Amino acid sequence: MKNGKLLSGDEAIALAAWDAGVALGAGYPGTPSTEILESFSELGGHAQWSPNEKVALEVTIGAAFAGARALATMKHVGLNVASDPLFTSAYTGVDAALVVVSADDPGMASSQNEQDNRRYAVAAGVPMLEPSDSQEAYDFTLAAIEISERWKIPVLLRVTTRVCHSYTVVHPGGSKGAPKAASFARDIKGRVMIPAYARLAHRKLRQKLAEMQEWNESCQLNRVVPGSEKLGIITSGISFMHVREAVPEASVLKLGFTHPLPMKQIIQFAKSVKRCLVIEEGDPYLVEAIRAQGVWVEGKPDMYRFGELDVPRVRRILDNDVSPEPTKPAGKPPQLCDACQYRIVFESLRKRDCIVAGDIGCYTLGVLQPFEAIDSCVCMGASIGVGLGMRHVLPSDQARRVVSVIGDSTFVHSGISGLVEMVYNPPPNGHVLIILDNATTAMTGHQEHPGTGRSLNHEPTNKLVLEDLVRAVGVKRVHVVEPRMGSEEFDRVLTECLNSDELAVIIARRPCILIVKQLKQYEQRGQNCECDPKGANVEQGN
Repeated sequence: MKNGKLLSGDEAIALAAWDAGVALGAGYPGTPSTEILESFSELGGHAQWSPNEKVALEVTIGAAFAGARALATMKHVGLNVASDPLFTSAYTGVDAALVVVSADDPGMASSQNEQDNRRYAVAAGVPMLEPSDSQEAYDFTLAAIEISERWKIPVLLRVTTRVCHSYTVVHPGGSKGAPKAASFARDIKGRVMIPAYARLAHRKLRQKLAEMQEWNESCQLNRVVPGSEKLGIITSGISFMHVREAVPEASVLKLGFTHPLPMKQIIQFAKSVKRCLVIEEGDPYLVEAIRAQGVWVEGKPDMYRFGELDVPRVRRILDNDVSPEPTKPAGKPPQLCDACQYRIVFESLRKRDCIVAGDIGCYTLGVLQPFEAIDSCVCMGASIGVGLGMRHVLPSDQARRVVSVIGDSTFVHSGISGLVEMVYNPPPNGHVLIILDNATTAMTGHQEHPGTGRSLNHEPTNKLVLEDLVRAVGVKRVHVVEPRMGSEEFDRVLTECLNSDELAVIIARRPCILIVKQLKQYEQRGQNCECDPKGANVEQGN
């Protein structure tokens, strides 16, 4: 423990970024990645929440183009939003390190799917590292920076919920090379991806991947744990920890650099043992890649593709046990806070038997009893488009009951384009959009967003006024309502909007009950600070 720090995986990534002189961290809050940028900011790093993950990655690409080390963070579904710039940045390359953190959520502790983002590394053609604990989260972040700058390419650091939120001892080692000062060097053919330049860039990318694969054959990010010749296990990430506890006598090939894979090392290991088994969470990514090389390895039964692995499940996989797994005790279902203003909104929607296109946020809990007032939830921002689609095709008596519900942070994230669609292609009977504005990004831990008027560290900044934006887009019927128990104002406004056959936006505004005290502190802090027209904070008084 001497000189050691007890850190979560998220905190370890932040510390490595700080030690390596990362100049800018950007992302969008999403469990289990949120704490990375918060910790980086607490250490003194320049961290900021972007409106969404695509913007965050684009900002960090710009920083890396300018010669500054950068870090982009997001949860797994956030990489879907950021995939467009990710794919092309593999072609353009970078002048300084760019590390893209994808925090996957096997078992869907707080997500709408459990996609395996290891597939993104292959599809985009970027190198990928997978740490298994906090020490490796620290070390692999430094390694990602080294690899990124050596091959001038973004690196995907793929972590999972258990690595992000588990605490292990970390012995910081400092940066592998001090960062150079930011400076722009023009490279039109390398940065402007018109077809003529992109064709050359694609060939260059494939050459980089071939070089990295050869280097990966002997790099220290992969290691063999000697053991019995009877059983060999190939694994990566948190699964390594479960394997070591479940079967300590086995030989283990622990992969840390998992794209491009060190196939020569994998083949050699597989030949050295009588039985070779791959243990991995989620998709059979490793199994399929290894078998594609003509090497037969055992994979897990399909039933273990779902949810997180743990020691008992690994033991079952080793025994090829496909009997029904023990039923886990039912936990307490989540619910809206007793004093949540969303209760008033969902009760009103339920009473009117509205068809509700919902969205991602704590208000998604309106789907549960006693409200059961959400009929769809697809992805961030989808409520508006889905609601509009239903309005366009349903018989008029049903179409008039369709309402889209979205939170303030989610609206800024990806709802604005849906609002533009609503104005551009209005359904015959209009549409009703409810923006639930609780002045925070509540579900992920009360982070700021452009609509709060506060930056990541809660300092005052320019504020996006939602009603002004809605009116500017062209919606004439805009209502700002404070939902309160005992008040019938929200009911009245909702009824008027549903009966109007016009485009209508209701902003249900009331701060989340859990941050009222903090809001008062933030407001007091902001009394001595205002923002100039260019967005820079200007101190007032002494």
